[in-house]
Amino acid sequence: MAERRSARTIRHDDDYDDELPGDELAASADDEFADRDAGLTAAQAARAALRQIAELTGKQAEGITGVVPADDGWMVGIEVVEDRRIPSSSDILAAYEAGLDMDGELLSYRRVRRYPRGRGDRGV
Repeated sequence: MAERRSARTIRHDDDYDDELPGDELAASADDEFADRDAGLTAAQAARAALRQIAELTGKQAEGITGVVPADDGWMVGIEVVEDRRIPSSSDILAAYEAGLDMDGELLSYRRVRRYPRGRGDRGV
């Protein structure tokens, strides 16, 4: 079933339309990198890194642990389930670092460490 969206406007006079807030929230995933000249936002870099690491490793990504701007793009920390176990509290997780350029292309990645679930921070 096709979704039908209509533009909501506030008519002040015949020559002026003011879109209501939230109308842009329906942007599709294809439009995510449409403004490449302005560069990637931290959120866009995080989503791109998460997707690409999951594709490359074939493992389920748990989430983003950090996003740091770099000279030529972004460094993104990603937590991945390396080995599923029963019970899940005994899963083995891994921390990866991914370097992306300003277009969201993966430049590099590496596994930083592996650890049992629930024991991610060594100092705590």
